[in-house]
Amino acid sequence: MRAMASRKAKKSDNLIARNKRASFDYQLLETFEAGIALHGWEVKSLRMGKADLGDSYVLIKDGEAWLLGAQITPLNTVSTHFVTDPIRTRKLLLHKKQLAAILAATAQKGQTCVCTGLYWKGHLVKARIALARGKKSHDKRDTEKERDWNRQKQRIIRDNVKQ
Repeated sequence: MRAMASRKAKKSDNLIARNKRASFDYQLLETFEAGIALHGWEVKSLRMGKADLGDSYVLIKDGEAWLLGAQITPLNTVSTHFVTDPIRTRKLLLHKKQLAAILAATAQKGQTCVCTGLYWKGHLVKARIALARGKKSHDKRDTEKERDWNRQKQRIIRDNVKQ
């Protein structure tokens, strides 16, 4: 019983950072799991939850994937020892078939690749990246209306169950 509770805590605890803006601005089509090459101070900062994926995106260059715009704020204890760049370009580790699929999709007009989240998988940091198509403003309004309607349905169901 106790082991089950700790396993559930681990599941929700593995998320480091999420890009909420990506699902609002883009229609996410296909997701991939990528490893990410980090320095030691970046891993320590991620353990403290100091990451922001707000303006991050993925660029394919010379057959390699790179994460741009992700900010990992250095800890005060580390920034005195090393020259740290919080918004440096980080290499993403993907299989060749995945790289080819992403390159083919981003070559099409209107598609891009964005990072939707960082999470722990064991002791490794993984990035969840997604192929995405930009939403128009009316699509964003439809998404918001649907979210409000779902919230309202949940309230109605909850109120009916109480009675």
